[in-house]
Amino acid sequence: MANFSKSNVPQFSVDVYQNEYLPEGGREVNAIVTVSATGGGTVGSAVTAPHLYSPGQGPSAAVAIMVDCSGSMDYPPTKMRNARDATAAAIDTLRDGVHFAVIDGTHVAREVYPGGGRLAVADSTTRDQAKQALRKLSAGGGTAIGTWLKLADRLLASADVAIRHGILLTDGRNEHESPEDLKAALDACAGRFTCDARGVGTDWEVKEVTGIASALLGTADIIADPAALSADFTQMMEATMGKEVADVALRLWTPVGTQIKFVKQVAPTVEELTDRRTEAGPRAGDYPTGSWGDESRDYHVCVEVPPATLGQEMLAARVSLVIPQPDGTAQNLGAQGRAQGLVKAVWTDDMAASTSINPQVAHYTGQAELAQVIQQGLDARKAGDIDGATAKLGRAVQLAGASGNADTAKLLAKVVDVVDAATGTVRLKAKVTEADEMTLETRSTKTVRVKK
Repeated sequence: MANFSKSNVPQFSVDVYQNEYLPEGGREVNAIVTVSATGGGTVGSAVTAPHLYSPGQGPSAAVAIMVDCSGSMDYPPTKMRNARDATAAAIDTLRDGVHFAVIDGTHVAREVYPGGGRLAVADSTTRDQAKQALRKLSAGGGTAIGTWLKLADRLLASADVAIRHGILLTDGRNEHESPEDLKAALDACAGRFTCDARGVGTDWEVKEVTGIASALLGTADIIADPAALSADFTQMMEATMGKEVADVALRLWTPVGTQIKFVKQVAPTVEELTDRRTEAGPRAGDYPTGSWGDESRDYHVCVEVPPATLGQEMLAARVSLVIPQPDGTAQNLGAQGRAQGLVKAVWTDDMAASTSINPQVAHYTGQAELAQVIQQGLDARKAGDIDGATAKLGRAVQLAGASGNADTAKLLAKVVDVVDAATGTVRLKAKVTEADEMTLETRSTKTVRVKK
């Protein structure tokens, strides 16, 4: 384990779990990289960069709350009231000194508070003013989420802060702009702020909401009952207030002749990062991981190495972390061996050594397959392919049971009758509520950590 420690930054550590032994001719190296950040509170030095720190507590932040105010938010009328209450609860959770804005989202985006293309700074007065302004929120109009995101980006960019974050609530499908327009907005916002997305009720599109969170490195979830919005918004804002450093990247350096097959986050959720690589010098690339508080995440790195002879040993990849500095440069925490991990390859004719699968790699390979078969099973069910859906969801039940993913097992049991979990024998339920099906789909990428 390698540490990066300095009193005023989170201590990042990197651990690598792998079976480094390959058989003769073996070329694929798999490793689980665990990254942990602990004991931060503030990032960088408040003395050298005072503008990046909120009064007294941690890095400065800006938050934009985007509330769906389309016509469907009036059905039932309590939904709009719950959304206003939830937004008020989130505003109450902002710490003093945090910049914030509230956006009313329909087929256009409108500033509700503070207005004038700017952000307010949280204190007791602005919190009260913002909550008064929420009374103006009423339902009417369509849904064009890309316009909400673009306005949030403009507002968040106006503040010189360390952490920029959005919270987005929608209850319907993005019907008033094309999928291409939404994708263009997400592409424009990626890397500029992170965003948590929530779908309330059951009339929204799961892939739209999860796609927004995925593109902007945030979380996605379903709030089937609007009465639960306030608790969820409070929790989301508390998590945002706990973030200590933004724009952290996982840097992979590989030697000549070595290729990266894929990089994916595998805990706490499965998130494909392979295509998000940006080049970072000779044979090095950065993969974005978003903002960090005190937390730990796991990544699966798969590398293809050139063939070698028995007894040969090589470094397949070097993994380190890169964090931004107040002056706009980036600091590689792997320098001098801090916060870095090594992925190795050793060729052997010892069959037992070369064929054993590392428990971490096996566990997360199963978790990634679990997320995939749930998605495939639900898609097959929607398409009327009963046999295909039964086979895929049966495999999901088997994987969830074997890996101890009890939460996913419970969600699966609302969609299928489990005959035998160990063999994955299931029957599709004749009647499934829309909320249960959407909850399973939305949370399908949530994984359990491997028991170390």
